Amino acid sequence: MHAALAAGAATVYASARTPRDWADDRVVPLALDVTDPASLAAAAEQAPDVSVLINNAGVLPPTASLIDISEEALRRTMEVNFFAPLLVARAFVPALAAAADGVLVDIHSVASWYAGAGVYSASRAALWSATNSLRLELAPRGIHVTGVHMSYVDTAMAAHTDEAKLTPAALVAAVVTGVQHGAFEIVADGFTAQVKAGLAGPIESLYPSVAPA
Repeated sequence: MHAALAAGAATVYASARTPRDWADDRVVPLALDVTDPASLAAAAEQAPDVSVLINNAGVLPPTASLIDISEEALRRTMEVNFFAPLLVARAFVPALAAAADGVLVDIHSVASWYAGAGVYSASRAALWSATNSLRLELAPRGIHVTGVHMSYVDTAMAAHTDEAKLTPAALVAAVVTGVQHGAFEIVADGFTAQVKAGLAGPIESLYPSVAPA
């Protein structure tokens, strides 16, 4: 939010299921439950002048196993991580198309390209594919689509691990710079860049555990 204002945004809509007061007239709290169609429609109606949309919905499943996870958790993860961002994008297409230079920013993960996190990886891969399709579909409407990929970020969502983490400020700076330069894809850290490069190689290079003994 602060980075967006510093970059010149006149208004920032700060969405949350229970929005807070930011004590800044330039920041407009916006109630939004991305899994509720009525909430989404209301948010799009209340923010008709959005020119840059940051699609940042995400939830971690209770297990990385696709075999052991409950069907309910399986479906909820796909609902929040795939269907919700896609529906958010659809709801705000009219506003982005009306803007002079509309930008859709989909926040992904290294898990888009790297398995091991079960349905979380599957949901991020699905959103990555949808982002690529949206990029093609929305370009004729003047909307630029950017995908952001990174490994762990130092937030509550990554509190379960002691692995190296990006600071939120570093990620935001990478996103702002990428958007300003018209990047189609932002790869925010070295590990994610390594994984992306590995997609062109053999499967066993990314996943040594499957290589024959």
